[in-house]
Amino acid sequence: MQDGSKKAIVAAFGANLGIAVAKFTGFALTRSTALLAEAVHSLADSGNQGLLLLGSKRAQKKPDRKSEFGYGRERYFWSFVVALVLFSVGGLFALYEGIQKFSHPHETKSVAIAVSILGAAILLETFSLLTALREVKHVKKPEETIRTFIRNSKQPELPVVLLEDIGAEIGLILALVGILLGHYTHEPRWDAVGSISIGVLLIAIASILAIKLKSHLIGEAALPSEVAKIETAITSHDKVLHLINLRTEHVGPEELIVAAKVEFEHSLSVADLSHVVNELEVLVRRSVPMALFIFIEPDISLR
Repeated sequence: MQDGSKKAIVAAFGANLGIAVAKFTGFALTRSTALLAEAVHSLADSGNQGLLLLGSKRAQKKPDRKSEFGYGRERYFWSFVVALVLFSVGGLFALYEGIQKFSHPHETKSVAIAVSILGAAILLETFSLLTALREVKHVKKPEETIRTFIRNSKQPELPVVLLEDIGAEIGLILALVGILLGHYTHEPRWDAVGSISIGVLLIAIASILAIKLKSHLIGEAALPSEVAKIETAITSHDKVLHLINLRTEHVGPEELIVAAKVEFEHSLSVADLSHVVNELEVLVRRSVPMALFIFIEPDISLR
């Protein structure tokens, strides 16, 4: 995991843990359903950041006989668990509590306390979100938008934290709007609507994450720009006649398998061929450092 990802996770963990305590205290004083939904949301987010750090730690295990290409996919697996936690603990709970209050409405107490807590939480979440955005800016390409980065990034942690922070910020605003509307219209169901909206939001974010991470777990090829670099590295060698086919697959965010079938000059001896293959491996790793596992098959049909 890159240092920027870890910094964003730690910032989000600290912010969410503090916010969760404040929100649960606020719920105990106000009985606001939207505030309860946000408290559970923040608690789930804190747990999720812990899971991301766990995945990063487990992914550092060295390759062994059980997993000969290493444990890089641990980061994808635990990020997928984060999506499940966000869906079940955050989204479904908020929906359930919102529907319950909508069916059995009751007034929110001490609205000023609820508003104060939500206002402070918005400030803390803004800090966490800005930290994540700053780290994304450091790693994304200049021409990439945030949306493109989330879609194309092979490292799961930053997109997960960024989407969680965006969801938290929007969720806090929804909770605040629901509480204020309920107070000024004397209709407590607005608080329930706020909770239901938070639930729908969290389920939507969890679904986006699950779809993205499913693709990583199944196995994704390298980005087109990286494939082009590998092709150039191979075909630039003066002993290569033709790159017949090339296959790539990520076995972790920063670990790539490269398999290529290459036609070489037919006059090469076995010893020369072995030497050229070794040179190609060096060239490929130099152009794409994450290419840790390289398999080059010489085409011998014409030899």
